[in-house]
Amino acid sequence: MSGLKLPPGLWRVMIGTTMVVLSYSLLNPVLAVRLQTAGVSATAIGGFAMLAFVSVALLVPVVPRVFARIGVGRAYRIGLAMELLSCLGYLFTDDYAAWCGLALMSGIGAAAAWNATEALIAHNVPASHRGRLTGLYQTVLGCAMAVGPMLPGLLGLDPRQANGVAAGGLALGLGLSLAPAVTQLKAAHEGAQTMGLAAAWRHRPLLVWAALVGGVFEVGLGSVTTAYGSQLGMSLALATSIAGALGMGSFLLQYPTGWLADHVATHRLFTGAAIILVLASLAFGQAHQWPQLIWLCAAAWGAVGGALYTLTMIRVAHDFANTSAVAGTSAMIAGYTAGGALGPLVSGAVIDHFGAVGQSWWLTALASSLILMQWRRTQALGAST
Repeated sequence: MSGLKLPPGLWRVMIGTTMVVLSYSLLNPVLAVRLQTAGVSATAIGGFAMLAFVSVALLVPVVPRVFARIGVGRAYRIGLAMELLSCLGYLFTDDYAAWCGLALMSGIGAAAAWNATEALIAHNVPASHRGRLTGLYQTVLGCAMAVGPMLPGLLGLDPRQANGVAAGGLALGLGLSLAPAVTQLKAAHEGAQTMGLAAAWRHRPLLVWAALVGGVFEVGLGSVTTAYGSQLGMSLALATSIAGALGMGSFLLQYPTGWLADHVATHRLFTGAAIILVLASLAFGQAHQWPQLIWLCAAAWGAVGGALYTLTMIRVAHDFANTSAVAGTSAMIAGYTAGGALGPLVSGAVIDHFGAVGQSWWLTALASSLILMQWRRTQALGAST
């Protein structure tokens, strides 16, 4: 990517968001284990894990107006500050209801920071480098997702120490965003055609559905699957390493996904990704007999779920090139966060009542729906030509 020049503030935002993901991936599995060892059911753990995503999804429609009013860079800073305050809150209470409130506050912060980052990347990266730069960025995030859950085992951290390290990462990300260059960033062309969120959904509904499926598999399964490992008798380090496998899968596949998106039709990539998810989900049905499958399935879920999200963001940069990138990225984030909320809620209830086999079948059905939608799209395009 020689010759590629980006605004200096954008690099700070990308690094800051990497610290956010590192802290998130460290904190959430630890919180899930704390809840499980306190006797909280998998359903309640899944409900807690979904709250931040519900908060993000509810706020996505108003994000473009917030950005227009206070600026993308300033909104990004406020978002990181709210996530830091939420993370610190878990250190001072074990009350489940209080944790739910903190999760909602974290989601508000994530809505600002996440939308800002994706819109800035989509707007500021030239078309010739979108696939590779987006893939590289998602690779870095995947690395952060993989490293975070491994830190308790690598550093010998107990849950509260891990919580403190997560807060330190968020503080570092916030510090990076305080440079004046961040507030100078823009995410829309002057005088560009505007588009509302509902119009963006109607413009590319299949992309939104692909983002939802990616959200379920990449971020919607980490907490519940970690709690399931703890339920099987695994230690904190071993159970959180399942979430690490999710992140490692995401890390390994993101840059290849971006490179392929610059060279291969994306509808083929979407279909291939869905087929891999079907196979991995079917395999998880045997995890109660062969626990080693949990790590293999988690790695595939993280890799392909992350790839789906990367592909949708690459397509957004192309398909919304003549409008504000905020509308397109907000629509995809809404789908992705809906998946992130749906994943732990449904998975927690399914594991409580039907075990690993039930989890296998509902995830297989979800992945199959994406194959069906891609097939119908291909048929429709063929009929119109």
